[in-house]
Amino acid sequence: MEECQNCGSFVTDTYVRVFTPPEEDQPRVCPDCPDMVRDGADVRQARSTRGA
Repeated sequence: MEECQNCGSFVTDTYVRVFTPPEEDQPRVCPDCPDMVRDGADVRQARSTRGA
């Protein structure tokens, strides 16, 4: 079962296939991480709200 590296939430195989690089098997952030964004090879705090 795949899970988010940031918060540990479950993610689907489809989400992993679309949003992670080929060499990774778990995403760095997921939709359950509303205050975090991917920034190159890192994850950082969002600078603005994300639709909330």
